[in-house]
Amino acid sequence: MALSAELYYLIPEIILLSGACLVLVLDAVLGKEQWSFTYTLTQLLLLATAGAILFVDPGQAVTVLGGNFILDPLGVLLKVSICLVALPVFFYGHDYNLEHGLHKGEYYILGLFAILGMLVMASAGTLLTVYLGLELLSLSLYAMVAMNRDSRMASEAAMKYFVLGALASGMLLYGISMLYGATGTLQLAGLANAIAGQTDNTLILTFGLIFVIVGIAFKLGAVPFHMWVPDVYEGAPTSVTLFISSVPKIAAFAMAMRVLVDGMQPLAGDWQGMLIILSVLSMIAGNVIAIAQTNIKRMFAYSTISHVGFLLLGIIAARPAGYAAAMFYVLVYSLMSMGGFAMVILLGRKGKEADLLEDFKGLSERSPWFAFVMLILMFSMAGVPPFLGFWAKWFVIMEVIRAGFPMLAGIAVFFSVIGAYYYIRIIKLMYFDKPLEMKAIKSSRQMRTVLSLNALSLLILGLWPPLLMALCLKAIGL
Repeated sequence: MALSAELYYLIPEIILLSGACLVLVLDAVLGKEQWSFTYTLTQLLLLATAGAILFVDPGQAVTVLGGNFILDPLGVLLKVSICLVALPVFFYGHDYNLEHGLHKGEYYILGLFAILGMLVMASAGTLLTVYLGLELLSLSLYAMVAMNRDSRMASEAAMKYFVLGALASGMLLYGISMLYGATGTLQLAGLANAIAGQTDNTLILTFGLIFVIVGIAFKLGAVPFHMWVPDVYEGAPTSVTLFISSVPKIAAFAMAMRVLVDGMQPLAGDWQGMLIILSVLSMIAGNVIAIAQTNIKRMFAYSTISHVGFLLLGIIAARPAGYAAAMFYVLVYSLMSMGGFAMVILLGRKGKEADLLEDFKGLSERSPWFAFVMLILMFSMAGVPPFLGFWAKWFVIMEVIRAGFPMLAGIAVFFSVIGAYYYIRIIKLMYFDKPLEMKAIKSSRQMRTVLSLNALSLLILGLWPPLLMALCLKAIGL
């Protein structure tokens, strides 16, 4: 295939890269008076990228650039999801940054480059492409966390994130080098074939697998590689926490699918055992420690860790239907997390963050509608039917049972019940406690509308879960 024909399949990434560079230049030239223009251009660029992804979709797996880039139904769905989830994330972040004096072009520029890294990861055909996409994503996130230069907590969180992230990247790169040494290839398809026919170097392959899983677990925030999550979630500006908690999770899932399923499926018996340990530890630590939190951003951080444990259940099943269930889970989680942090943004005001649980006291008296919106979000996160979060947990638990791990499914159900406590506690604060103040909630009509639609989608899609699951099954090839 000629290079020009191959570049056709890279049009979305080319558009995003060119647009991000354009936004970078215009932001520097126009100055702070035109930052709203930067925001508008960013949103249009995301829409154009999503449209380009659908436009170049070949409907089947296509490999270009010497095997470095794969465009298949899985990559198309994940990349479109990344762009579409990023749209409301930037919208919520724009509202927050305006209110708190953090309206800087860097937020959108770094976000665009982070999304570019995610798209590269979703279409990675080699371990080297996976690593390049991951580093582009990670470096952008480190800078975003430190965006508020006047915040000591943000600087501390960014430094911790950078140090631990560099350590995880080093381990991942070391694992990649071991896999290359044992198989002689970096291509994921070639790696799977080489491992399947491998009789020697099994010890090197196992150690390489361990280091690769460390890198994946760090990006997902799984225990015991979760140390950065609570501090980064609490220390970063809420607009940045909102971004980190939603969109990169889809990219981390894409990374796990490309590396473990496309590249290391013959070692499924080995990585299943490792992921079981990570999943159980994440569900235990995330749900138990979240109960003790008084800061809602830290509570959501430990909630994220527990949700990662559930997400891993679908991958542990090591079968196509399980992968579809895990994809369903990560897409649903992105919607739930995005809405949860948007509520924190909604209740905050200039000079004050609504990041304590007590800030939600008596919300039903201050705003009955947004108390109901938060109720939908919390019930969905807790896995209460008929909300979409229930079906996310249902699908992964059923796949684990079908894969022959009924005890693991029992552990998941048990800790799901424990996790419901700290979500229902917020509902109790909203409906049964007296408000600390009766000030009206100030926000734009657009903010209220988008947040309401965000929450209602969890209810509407929860009443008809096959709609989203059908897309996931099609992406996996079922």
